[in-house]
Amino acid sequence: MALPVPGYSPGFKKPPETLRLRRRRARSLGARLSAGGRPEPEPRRAALAAGLPLRPYPAAGRGGGPGAPGRNPFARLDNRPPAAAEPQDRPPGAPGATSQRSFSESDMPSSGSAELPVDWSIKTRLLFTSPHPFTWADHLKAQEEAQGVVQHCRATEVTLPPNVQDPKLCTELRCAFQQSLIYWLHPAFPWLSLFPRIGADRKMSATSPWSNDESLQHILMSDWSVSFTSLYNLLKTKLCPYFYVCTYQFTILFRAAGLAGNDVITALISPTTRGIREAMKNEGIEFSLPLVTESGHEKKRAAGTIVAPGEEQAVSDEDEEESFSWLEEMGVQDKIKKPDILSLKLRKEKHEVQMDHRPESVVLVKGANTFTLLNFLINCKSLIAASGPQAGLPPTLLSPIAFRGATMQMLKARSVNVKKQCVSGYKDQFSLEITGPIMPHSLHSVTMLLRSSQSGSFSAGLYTHEPTAVFNICPPVDHVPGKEIVREELANCGLHPKTLDQLSQTPVLGKSSLRNVDMSDYLYNWRS
Repeated sequence: MALPVPGYSPGFKKPPETLRLRRRRARSLGARLSAGGRPEPEPRRAALAAGLPLRPYPAAGRGGGPGAPGRNPFARLDNRPPAAAEPQDRPPGAPGATSQRSFSESDMPSSGSAELPVDWSIKTRLLFTSPHPFTWADHLKAQEEAQGVVQHCRATEVTLPPNVQDPKLCTELRCAFQQSLIYWLHPAFPWLSLFPRIGADRKMSATSPWSNDESLQHILMSDWSVSFTSLYNLLKTKLCPYFYVCTYQFTILFRAAGLAGNDVITALISPTTRGIREAMKNEGIEFSLPLVTESGHEKKRAAGTIVAPGEEQAVSDEDEEESFSWLEEMGVQDKIKKPDILSLKLRKEKHEVQMDHRPESVVLVKGANTFTLLNFLINCKSLIAASGPQAGLPPTLLSPIAFRGATMQMLKARSVNVKKQCVSGYKDQFSLEITGPIMPHSLHSVTMLLRSSQSGSFSAGLYTHEPTAVFNICPPVDHVPGKEIVREELANCGLHPKTLDQLSQTPVLGKSSLRNVDMSDYLYNWRS
């Protein structure tokens, strides 16, 4: 007779026996379902009693019945997009409602909305798909192309009906599309692609006429300085809404007062290095590191220690002094070796270098300091590469409006029709591809046109120039008296009023940017 084992329970079953019991219960449940239908689970009964809408069970044949293949436990019951991508009936602030900010920060889809959030990054490619053809965007007539150019130069406001019945025959639509593809560039060399500049060495020619000619380099830089100053003056007088300066190391976004929720001129520089930041300090340019400052307030762990996202601990001289003050109170300061000033300086420099070339290194310059930044950039020797394919080549200036020395350029657009396989066979899949340096105003203008031409139904994949994604952060906002006057003065900056309204909004995307956009029934859903 076996001796009793302490802690042993006679009811214990081995794993194989447990599995047999589960199979038996599943078979009996299947028999009951086939006889009397599926019982409503307790949560569904409670929801029905409360009058809440419920999604249907999966259709027959999708699994769940006897003999059916096992379904993926991570798949949705109704094979539809995630619930967050569907229009929400709950108003903002109601239980279960989620703001667009939280979605973007966690890489989740947004709820349906009538407008997209502002995206200050530069896109390199847009790929639109729709159940309706894009043939209206191809082969513009000479008169339509000319009219689009004139509309752009005169900043003509074009308003289309919500649904264009026959887009291919709509001259207003085709002219407006041409108008939305225009941008301005300096310098311009037909044999060189001047955007993007960061990481573009492999795509550029190894030799250029000015690479070893200092006099030619001086002429190019002098001409560039005139164009840069012209752009800044247009920005200052609110006749230009924003522009980009693209160097081989970093990109700068200059925004006019009244945009992005700020009432003063702002400039964002990303990515930066300790060297460029030190040089700016030496020139007397006041600036801030918005992401590092935010991290310092949110991630403070102990006196003198700040942990920024993905960075080592940074200790300042003053905080280090405070962290040793408690030793003096105990009277044991002489027994503890205190770090010397040189050690503290080295640790601080190590932290500053570690965030170089990263989104956290983004620099914000505001107000009158942007003019000092202008002079600094014009005279900065390191602004131009000293060797390599970009040697001697001035930075690229990108603007939505004309400026001195600028060249009018066009984004490239082409439509493609393909056959897509589906359950019932094949169906037409229509797509429109746009490539080039796509700035925020162009993205908004094109989506407004497609809203009308595609009957409020299209999807888009957006490809971002990654160094510019951090321009979507929400930096500290400065408000000055007469904000409405500041906003009204931008009316002559050359943008469509609806586009200007969007660019005036406070950014909510953080360090990310729009990646996917879906419009259904004239409502946007987006993913960052």
